[in-house]
Amino acid sequence: MNYYLYGKTDARFVLVRPAGGHDEASEAGEYGLIRGLSGSDDFVMAAVPVASWNHDLSPWCAPPVFGKESFGDGAKGTLSGIEKELLPALEEALAPRDGRKYCIGGYSLAGLFSLWAAFESTAFAGCAACSPSVWFPGFTDYVKNHEIRTQAVYLSLGDREEKAKNRAFAAVGDCIRECDRIFEERGLKHVLEWNPGNHFRDGDLRTAKGFAWIMRKLQDQV
Repeated sequence: MNYYLYGKTDARFVLVRPAGGHDEASEAGEYGLIRGLSGSDDFVMAAVPVASWNHDLSPWCAPPVFGKESFGDGAKGTLSGIEKELLPALEEALAPRDGRKYCIGGYSLAGLFSLWAAFESTAFAGCAACSPSVWFPGFTDYVKNHEIRTQAVYLSLGDREEKAKNRAFAAVGDCIRECDRIFEERGLKHVLEWNPGNHFRDGDLRTAKGFAWIMRKLQDQV
């Protein structure tokens, strides 16, 4: 599994960031945003290019909601690659560090994948699901019927995302509030933050805010 590292190799936090393709300038910019917002450089970001966005990040098949491309069920394979290939490779590439914590996060469908992965895997101490596609068919039912396996979750959404003309996308507001309610009832360390704008505004900044929040919440834990 290909990946690109940004940051200190002896860092305490490893941020796993699935993303479409590879844009070094954008990823380096996001790393800088996380550093500025967190006030720390004690992290390294592993950017993981995703070849087929709708297939590789979808937990199960679903019909198209915009355009003609449907959603596949490739998330299980992507998560398996992260657990069995990426994380061992990172352990070899990084300098030894006591108390190292792995976190996962992403934007849009990568945010949905990251949140789903936090239910499926014990590898991640925290999850940053930024403007996640929780409108995805059946996802809130999945959240209700499964236990999350991470210590802290950051959720965010743009305040105009639920005003989208597409009916499927417009359901995102109610869906993320439902996730927030479930996490609150279960006593999970989490937050739901609202950002100005629609889904296509400040994606890098919103993701950086999520990772910075996660690191702050986990920094006192050994």
